[in-house]
Amino acid sequence: MHNAHTLPRFLSRTGLALATALLASTSLAFAADIAAVRVQAPAHAALASADAVVEAVRDTTVASQVPGAVVQLLVRVGDRVQAGQALVHLDAQAAQQNTAASVAQAEAARTNAQIAEKELARQRQLFAKQYISQAGLERAQAQYDAAQAQVRAAQAQAQAASAQSGFYVVRAPYAGVVSEVPVALGDMAAPGRPLVRMYDPRALRITATTSQTLAQNLGSAGQAAIELPGTGRIAIEARHIQRLPTVDSATHTMQLRADLPAGLEGVAPGMFARLWLPGASAAAAALPVVPASAVVRRAEVTGVYVLDAQNRPRLRQVRLGRTLPAAEGAAPQVEVLSGLRDGERVAIDPQAAAQVR
Repeated sequence: MHNAHTLPRFLSRTGLALATALLASTSLAFAADIAAVRVQAPAHAALASADAVVEAVRDTTVASQVPGAVVQLLVRVGDRVQAGQALVHLDAQAAQQNTAASVAQAEAARTNAQIAEKELARQRQLFAKQYISQAGLERAQAQYDAAQAQVRAAQAQAQAASAQSGFYVVRAPYAGVVSEVPVALGDMAAPGRPLVRMYDPRALRITATTSQTLAQNLGSAGQAAIELPGTGRIAIEARHIQRLPTVDSATHTMQLRADLPAGLEGVAPGMFARLWLPGASAAAAALPVVPASAVVRRAEVTGVYVLDAQNRPRLRQVRLGRTLPAAEGAAPQVEVLSGLRDGERVAIDPQAAAQVR
């Protein structure tokens, strides 16, 4: 009887041990399959960021050149316009009447000139027959010359009036995008009052404010990079960087300008940007980095899965720093201020690491 009760108990313990061993081996197998990356400070980590803003190289405020009421608005904010396209129509009735009057005066001057020309021809015939004196011929010649001068003056006045009437149609100086329309129908325009603001999206740049040290080391150190967080672009090579030759006396900072590549989608003036410059401190260069995809955020805890000696992932809380620029198509990386050491291995896929027990 004693042996009969002991055998089932032995078998039960044996099965439990086998199940435990099977689970442990399965967990180890899963742990062995976890992809990991070794933590280290990259060679390009010695970068310092400067806040910047996107600007248009050509940003134009189209203003009125003549007074008049706004009778037609042909564009809205965000519209793309071509060079020479009409933007605003002003009330041009008075200008059209002035133009018509100037044209009529030019016609009258030409008629008087024709009469003076005929009179001069008759006076020459009479002078040839010695019916009039030399003074009479000279007087006819002077009247003809005066009539011709009046014709030229009237024609110039008519052309000026015609050109003036063209100012009542405000046109785009170049192809671009309308960014602001500060007037409404019925508003009174005056010379110098802004009517439309537009920019050229094919020529954009960023302007950053940075310290004198970083600005002066720009030419001797490595390449700089541009980050556009609002568009998801982590790194764009900064070309044609211009250092403005002035220093702010209050903050002792300098401004840098860098051109953006043409054809970037979703980029507009006023957007926030960062300019990454070489020349960060040695402490910043020693900070380890991890892929941004390896970071786990649970409520108020930010951490990564670190693999131990048995290749098992263990969640560890870390404190993150800056997101470093990465090449086009590469995964972004983030600095770790505390919680990791160089040489430790971090799981790339935190979801897979969380399933290992």
